[in-house]
Order: sequence, then C-alpha cells, then structure tokens
Amino acid sequence: MKKIYNHKKIEKFVQNFWNKKETFITKEDKYTEKYYCLSMIPYPSGSLHMGHIRNYTIGDVIARYQRMLGKNVLHPIGWDAFGLPAENAAIKNNKKPSDWTYQNIKKMKKQLKSLGYSYDWKRELITCKPEYYKWEQWFFIKLYKNGLIYKKKSLVNWCKNDETVLANEQVINGKCWRCDEKIIQKRISQWFLKITKYAEELFSELKNLTLWPEKVKIMQRNWIGRTKGLEICFKILKNNKKIKIFITNPNLLRNYIYINISIRHKLTKYLSKHNILISKFVNKYKNYIKFIDDSSKNNIYGINTNLFAINPINKNKIPIWISNFDVTDYNDYAKICIPNNNKNDYLFAKKYNIFLNYLTKVKCLDNQLIYKKNKLYNFNDINNLKINKLDKSIKYILLTTKQGIKKIKYKLRDWNISRQRYWGTPIPIAISKSGEIKTVPENKLPIILPENIKIGKEIEKFKLKYEPNEIEINKEKFFLEKDTLDTFFESSWYYARYTCPNYKKGMLDSKMSNYWLPIDYYIGGIEHATMHLLYFRFYHKLLRDFGFVKTSEPAKRLLCQGMVISDTFYYINKNNKRIWISPEDVIIERNKAGKITNIKHIYGKKIIYDGKKKMSKSKNNGINPEKIIKKYGADTIRLFIMFAAPIDMPLDWNESGIIGMSRFLHRFWKIVFKYKKHKYKTSIITYFNVDIKSFFEQKLYKTINKVSEDIEVKQNFNTAISSIMKLINELIKIFDHIIQNKKFIKKTITIILKMLYPFTPHFCFILWKEIHGSYDIEKTKWPIICKKKIICENFIVIIQINGKKRGIINISNKLNNKKIKEMAINKMYKLLYNKKIKRTIYIPKKIFNIVTN
Repeated sequence: MKKIYNHKKIEKFVQNFWNKKETFITKEDKYTEKYYCLSMIPYPSGSLHMGHIRNYTIGDVIARYQRMLGKNVLHPIGWDAFGLPAENAAIKNNKKPSDWTYQNIKKMKKQLKSLGYSYDWKRELITCKPEYYKWEQWFFIKLYKNGLIYKKKSLVNWCKNDETVLANEQVINGKCWRCDEKIIQKRISQWFLKITKYAEELFSELKNLTLWPEKVKIMQRNWIGRTKGLEICFKILKNNKKIKIFITNPNLLRNYIYINISIRHKLTKYLSKHNILISKFVNKYKNYIKFIDDSSKNNIYGINTNLFAINPINKNKIPIWISNFDVTDYNDYAKICIPNNNKNDYLFAKKYNIFLNYLTKVKCLDNQLIYKKNKLYNFNDINNLKINKLDKSIKYILLTTKQGIKKIKYKLRDWNISRQRYWGTPIPIAISKSGEIKTVPENKLPIILPENIKIGKEIEKFKLKYEPNEIEINKEKFFLEKDTLDTFFESSWYYARYTCPNYKKGMLDSKMSNYWLPIDYYIGGIEHATMHLLYFRFYHKLLRDFGFVKTSEPAKRLLCQGMVISDTFYYINKNNKRIWISPEDVIIERNKAGKITNIKHIYGKKIIYDGKKKMSKSKNNGINPEKIIKKYGADTIRLFIMFAAPIDMPLDWNESGIIGMSRFLHRFWKIVFKYKKHKYKTSIITYFNVDIKSFFEQKLYKTINKVSEDIEVKQNFNTAISSIMKLINELIKIFDHIIQNKKFIKKTITIILKMLYPFTPHFCFILWKEIHGSYDIEKTKWPIICKKKIICENFIVIIQINGKKRGIINISNKLNNKKIKEMAINKMYKLLYNKKIKRTIYIPKKIFNIVTN
C-alpha cells in the first residue's frame, strides 16, 4: 500500500475495472426486491457544471446504498437530445445540430464516467435517435386516433427571439422560460394534447404522493387550478343573447361594477359583425392578447359594447365591456368585475371611467378613491361579515331558478405540443393538397428527421426546407407536417423506455416496465414542477390507459435538490446587451468581512456584479468540473457536494470546502496505512485497551444507526457524512491505544469503508482491497445495526491519583456519583494499596482525581 493517497491513479484503475467487469449492468430478477433510482435526463449542453454533479451524485449515492441493502437496482442514464438550445448553438457555431449534439454527448459522457457514477450504460438512451422517437411517433398516432390529440387554429404563446410557440407551462410571468423574451400572442394552427381530460385525476392523486415535496404538490395544485363555483347565466337587456360567467362566491353579485369579456368571447365575435367600431377593435388586437398578470394601465385597452346584462339577484343593469386581455384563468373569457377587489378590474375601470356615475366613494387597492352605487365590501372582509338570510339564500335562489349551476373549473389548458423548429421529432402527419389530414402508416415509421442539412441563411431565418417532405399513402401524394414535437413530449416517457431500451416489438415491454416501475427515487430540480413533472405524471396515465403500465403514478419518491450557486458578472456591449463572463476572468477584491469592494476584468472591461445565481451556461458562471476532478479527485468533489449543504438547500460554491474534504480523505488513508504497516505482537495488550474499545464500539454502532437513518429516511446526507467524519476523528485520537487489537481495528475500518463507499467509491474500493485482499466491495452489505450495543449512553472518565493520569474508565449514564467513585477506586486498587484516601474530586464525565497522603 502506498503511503500517499493518489486519486489520479486510483480512480483511473477502478473505473477501468468497473468497465471491464460490467459491474453495474442490471437484469430483471423476480426473486430480488427491485429499486429504480433515477436522476432527470440531462440535456447535452456541452459540459457538466456543479448543478449537474449535485443531481447525479445524489442518485449514485442512493443507488449504491440500495445495492448494499441487497436490492436489484436500476440506475440508467440518457440524453434529452432534441431542442432549441442545440439548434441555436449549432447555428451560432456553424455546425449541424446533429453534429453539435453528438459531440456534446461524447464529452459529457466522458465527464460522467470520470466521476464514477454506477450507471448501466447498456441502457443509455439518446432521444434524437430514430429507434427512440419511432415509438413516440407511433404513440402520437394512437393518441390522435383516440381523440386525445387535435389540431386547431388558435392564439398561442409566441417567443419572438426563438421564433417558436411555447406551451402555457413554458411562459413564466409573461416571458419565455428559456430566453426571458416577452411573449406575444399569435394565431396559427397548432397540435394539442388533451391534458385537460386528466385534470381531475392529476389534481386528486397529488394527495397520494406522500413522499413528494409539499412545495411541488402545491405548485401543481395551483397550476391545475381546480375550483368549485357556480356558472351563472346573465340575460342581456333588449337582446336575445346571454353571457355565462363562472363565479366562486355568489355573494359578490351584490358588489359588481361591470362585466368584462375578452376578444375571444363568442359575444364579441357576434358584435364585431354588426358594429364597425368593435370590429376594428377586434382586428387591431386579435393577435396581441395580453396575459392577466401582464396588464397595466398603459397596455390594456377596451371598448364599450353599450349593452347591459341583468343581475339575476337584484335586476340591476351591468355594463358590458370588451378588453384586449384574457379576463379569467378558466378560459371563459368573461367575468364580473369588482374594482375594489381586483387590480386589473380597477386599472381598467379607472382608465375608462366606468364608475363615474356612482355616488359613494370607497378606497380601492392602491388607496385611491373610486365610486360605487350600492354598498361594496372589501374582498378580504367578506369572511368576517355576518351574512344575513338573503345572502345565504343567493346560491339557493340561483340553483333553484336554474340561473346558476354547480361547476368545477380548471386553470389547466391543453398542452401545445408542436414547435416551428427543425431540431425535433417529426410529427407523423401527412396533409394532402386539399387539406386532408392523415396519419403516417405504421409501416412507414419512423419518419426520420434529415440530419444532413446545410448551415446557411435559411436556417438563420428558421425557414428550413429539407427532403423528404412528401409521402405516398395509398398511391396518393401527401406532404409531411413541417412542425416538430415539443421536446417535453419525448422527455415525458424516457423513464419507462429505460426499463426495456432495446425492445423492438413495441413502445414498451409491459413485463419489464411493470417489474421496474414505478420509480422508487426520482431526483431533479423544483423548476420543473409545473412543466416536466406535470407532463411526466400525465404521460404515465396515458401509458396506463393504453395498457403498458399498471400503476397510476410514475414515481414514489421525489427529491428536488437545491441549486448550486456562484457569483455572476457581466458587462454591457455596444448593442446594450448583457455579456456574461466567467468568474475565472474576474479579479475580485474583498474586505475583511468578505464583502466585494472592487471588481476588475482581466481585459479591463467595466464589470457589473449581479449577485449569486444558479450555475448555468447562460450566465457563464459554471465551474469546470474537469479542473476540480484533476486537482482533487472525483471522490473528493462527490464528498464535498453531498456534505456542503442540506440537499434541498442552495449550495454556495466554495473551493476551500473541497480542500477540507481532501484533507479528511488523506487522514483516513494514513490510518489504514498505519494499520497495514504495523507489526502486531499479540502477546502485548495495552493497559487501557478494553475500556477504550468498549467506549468506541458504542460510538461506532450509534454512527451506523445515524448514517442509515439519515440516508434512508431523512435524506440528510450532509449530517450522515458529518457523523462518519466525527467517528474517524475519534478513531484517530484513540488509534495508538488500540493499535494492538488488530481484529477490532479491522472491523472498525471495514464498517467505516462500508458507510463511506456510496459517497467515495474509488477510495473505498482500493482500501477494501488493502484490508480484505479482494476487489469485491460492490458485493458487500450495509453494516448491521447492533441495538444491544447502543442501548445506553456511555462516556469515558480519566482517573488521576494526586493529579497524575493513571487510567480511564468506561461509565454508563445510568450510574450515580457514588457508584462512579466506587468503580474508580476499585479500578485503581493495586496503585492505592496501603495508601490512605484523603478526598476525591469528580469533574462530571471528564476526570476523577483521587488525593492520597
């Protein structure tokens, strides 16, 4: 055994061993309990950053731990290979998207292997390969034929920067989830998947996900937006038309000011045919409808219909206005507006002086005064009012007179799954010259996306023309659909394909998928709560309903790891755009408190500090893991990233923490080296060996218990590592006292190696060989908890005679001071023979001093 721990030689040797022996290849075994551990599929962006490493290290620690518990563990990896970032990057670098993607996969695969992750690489998936997306196209056709996919011309979310449609879930605060560009609405033909058909199930089954973070479930509940209320039918004065409006609190009918309807409302469409002013208003704004949360006094517009709805409760007239923004979350396009309850209602009413004819003044949301005719209540005070009998009967009156019916509404909208970009799965639809739509015959699948394209101006304009763009069906000429599928479509079912990646007879092998599914432990960022994690659940229910899987939910347990954050810097270029620069190119000066006082760019540019942000390629603040691995080793970085912060909290990147982990591993390596090189003489036993052994054994078994609970139950990986580190520090302190007890030292080191192995597999692999003479640590079991050894807390007391240390004694917490005194004196019987004890001094749990004459 070498005296110095050399991570470079060790890690290369161990990884080659695993690769040669195919150590982590997984097969189904009906006699062994299965465990499916999965991290969210990575996007091949070009290189790993510490955020990736945190995610994948968590997964690997769990997978290795579960193997040690004797389970048959599936731990696969793949690549979410299609998508807009790859297409844009390829254009920027004058490369084909396919070349760019495969090049990145090769690089990132090498990086993952360098970290020693225990993936079954034979199950590797690449979603841009025809053998994968063939089944996606096949399933699209099945969904289409069963009425779950449809095409319609509608207003969609359009990103001007990326020149593509976005699903509602991909719009964050009115902006593109990727590039932060402000979204507009555009009317084009699009393909939709009926996720709304599953809204109730997606909502109700959240309660069954007891091992999912509550925050994720709350976000999904809010996004699905299940709401109970009444749909009320309002008659229109001097008109045979009616307006249906969904309202959650019928008592608010007394507080109305006006009714607002959207450009999309059917009454608006009717009126635009008979009113020139309304027609002009509709034509002006029909392709530029604002979001509710994007409304302000300056960008909302309206027009008075000069019509009045009749309040079914008090028969008052309610003015009807048309606006250029969607007025509700429920796709109804009509609402009763109460300005002193709602900011948008107030801004709209104020802009058009809708309430000027009302006589009484009342404070509104921004403490300005508005007018009202009847007594209005602030929405926040309604629950505190004593509702009279008339109020209580409002709902009853509406229901019995059939002016209102009970309804459950959802904010969730159907999933827009088509994209106007090249690098994606071709939609298996053919269209004739006359507009007839047909699905591509199954024997012609897959429709392959041509990868041999040229980089040029057409691509920069996103007007790709490529062959084949025609297909013959029943001897008739059809044109293939030019749109491609949203990449979330293929990343919503990859987890199931991992169970049978080489199956060629169908989308899934039900026998294999039902053996492995559901996922036992799923790991990924909380930013996917209302995108991937929602689609993922929905897709699983589709697979269930088509007979591929038996369960209703795809994952039992979800862990959303915290972000890895680091400093961000940028400068403003000539075009007034932010150019993000790497922290490595910045010289930072700090004061004694650590606060940044000055920032300089190595090339002299004026730099702006933008705080600590999530490591990402877009912010250019990622740390190159290759440099860290080369400098400190994969095991050191794995240990640091699991130790530095609770796993669900942000991790503030700090290289000094890695140095501390490196020193710790070197210390333990030296202990094993000392054990290996020591010349044992079994006849020599140190005087204090028995008591120290007993005391340390207590700590050893308590540590096993603590580490097991932290990993299995609490997910407190950082405190698990802390417990192991404390145990090793204790071992270092007493090592010289127990050096002769070879059997006990070997047992102790063995247990420590078992507990450290999921975190530092290369390091433990080699030390295991040094201790046991074999390369079989992967076959060893997790240490067994011996409860008898940890029933009571013990502590060691140093025994002194006249101030000089003469021994130690292992004391139980259950003993009183009188018993401790008796034990200490008995222990020192030979040294106290023929001596008179004048007094004893006991410092609890530390020292017992016997003073003699």
